[in-house]
Amino acid sequence: LIEKGLRQADRLPPLLATLSEGALPLVYTSPLQRSAETARRGVPGVEATVVDALAEYDYGAYEGLTAAEIDERQPGWNLFQDGCPGGESLQQVVARCDGFIAKLERTAAGRAAIVFTHGHLSRILTTRLVGLHPQAAAVLQNDTAAVGIISDKRGLYVITGWNIRAD
Repeated sequence: LIEKGLRQADRLPPLLATLSEGALPLVYTSPLQRSAETARRGVPGVEATVVDALAEYDYGAYEGLTAAEIDERQPGWNLFQDGCPGGESLQQVVARCDGFIAKLERTAAGRAAIVFTHGHLSRILTTRLVGLHPQAAAVLQNDTAAVGIISDKRGLYVITGWNIRAD
């Protein structure tokens, strides 16, 4: 994390404690260092379970490129439709998300769970939780260190908060 990211992560504990209603949450994180460090800072004193399925989308040949650079190579490219050459397809990311959701439903029943992941992956994970087509992830904007809240309402997952910032 860069300095700004560290400051953002350090502002998360009060918000996350409020959202988990004071109960000790289950915490899951991507294996990537920026997520694991955000989890450590965001929920101090709770060890996060590292879940490989929560790693960011594998961008393959597009790793490290800006959207403008990718558009030069492939005009009209849409991650949520086209996937990434040499990287993952949308279907592969969906399979990872579905596997994590199955794990979450087995291990977190009735408990607050906080999941630290990455921009595109979190958007696809959200669509899978609430029963939308994964391409709907394109309309979910989430900023760095922003929080999305998915709640179980009578057996149906619903988005009750999105892109909430602690700053």
